[in-house]
Amino acid sequence: MENNFFNYITKQLQKDEVDIWLKTNNIIPEKMELYYDFCNSLYLKITETYLGGSEDSETKITMTNEDKLNHFNWCWDKVLEDFKKEEILFEKNGDHYEYFKIFYDEIFYKQDDTKIRNSIDIFFRDVFDFEKSFTRSDLDMILEIYKNLDKNLLV
Repeated sequence: MENNFFNYITKQLQKDEVDIWLKTNNIIPEKMELYYDFCNSLYLKITETYLGGSEDSETKITMTNEDKLNHFNWCWDKVLEDFKKEEILFEKNGDHYEYFKIFYDEIFYKQDDTKIRNSIDIFFRDVFDFEKSFTRSDLDMILEIYKNLDKNLLV
């Protein structure tokens, strides 16, 4: 069992295995680009407008959990508005909202380590970079993000 888990998170898949996986899961490359843009836009909006700081930050503003949720919701709404201007519509609420709310709560708002907070953009860039090798774990993460956004994309 341990060996299977280790392989799941570390063993690099062959390019043809990844291609088959993409086709099997109906992953469309153009939508992957769109979803990366969405993830990156949300990241930029959150990081560029966040007034709270970590312990080692010059900014000593303390934000409550409610303030952090309000900030996330404001950023979420702004990103949805920006995409709407491009005639790309996403549902406001749904699994995608919950996924990103939990993700940013854990990895950004509650994170004191600035290296981790500042690596979110690298994380999303790596997730959506089909030029690199993938593990099964990577592909499951891609599928979760893709499906959450895809089922909330209004066509």
